[in-house]
Amino acid sequence: MICYDRLWKLLIDKHIKKTELKDRIGFSNATLAKLGKNEPVNLKIIESICKELECNVEDVLEIKA
Repeated sequence: MICYDRLWKLLIDKHIKKTELKDRIGFSNATLAKLGKNEPVNLKIIESICKELECNVEDVLEIKA
């Protein structure tokens, strides 16, 4: 199972709102909803998030068994 809790913590640490991240990167409300529900999203979105936040994939998500 994919878990984006690390992304939410990173946003809090950087004082960035979820909708602000969405607007900066340009992904849809549906994608934001998928992230909120720990559902898979396109790797291009993950790549864009990592570039915007200057972090690595493991800083954004984790795979839980």
